[in-house]
Amino acid sequence: MPETVLLGNTEVRRIGVGTNRLRNTDDSVAFIRAAVEAGVQMIDTAHLYTAGESEMTIGRALSRTPSGVVVATKGGYGGAGRGRPDVLKQEIEQSLASLRVSCIALYYLHRVDPDTPIEESLGAIKEYVDRGAIERVGLSKVDMGLIERARNVVSIAAVQNEYNVAERAYDDVVDYCAREGSSSCRTIRLARDQARPCARQRSGTTSRRSR
Repeated sequence: MPETVLLGNTEVRRIGVGTNRLRNTDDSVAFIRAAVEAGVQMIDTAHLYTAGESEMTIGRALSRTPSGVVVATKGGYGGAGRGRPDVLKQEIEQSLASLRVSCIALYYLHRVDPDTPIEESLGAIKEYVDRGAIERVGLSKVDMGLIERARNVVSIAAVQNEYNVAERAYDDVVDYCAREGSSSCRTIRLARDQARPCARQRSGTTSRRSR
C-alpha cells in the first residue's frame, strides 16, 4: 500500500495526528512542532476540541504552516441548530483566528444538523470557499445519500467516518470514495482504537484517531 495519498492536489502521508485532547500548553506546542519535524503532514482538529484550545495550540505551533502540511478542522457539532449558516460562519471565523491562518486547508462539516438541510450548511461553508478562506471541504459521519447531496453544493475532498475491523457500517462509503478518486472524496479516518489493526486497506485512505 502506498505511504501517501492525494488530498485534493496535495500529497500527504497516510498517518496523521488527531488533537481532540490537546491543551494549549507549551508542551503541546512542542509536540505539534515535533510531529511536523518528524514528517507528519496531516493534523486534524475541530472547533469544539478542548473548548477551542486544540486549534489555538496548533495556531501557536504553526504560525506559518509548513509547505505540504494540511491542517484540517471542523465545525457544526452539537445537534440541532449547530449546522445553521449563522452558527457555522461564526465558528469558521473563530477557527481562522485560532489557527492564525487566512485560509483553512480542509474544513469538515462535523455533523449534519437534523434540523438544517445539509445544503444550507454547506452553502455557508461554500461562501468561504468562494472567497478563498477555505481550500477544501469535507464531511463527517455521513452515508452515501448525504455525500451525493453535498456534492451538488460543493466539491467534497474528504469523508471522515469511523471505520475499522470492528466498525464496518461504512463499507459502501469506503468503496464509493475509493471509486470516485481524489478529486471527489477520500475516507480519512479508519481506526478508533489504535491497538486494533485495520483489517481492510483501501486506496486513498488515511489512518488517524479523532472524533
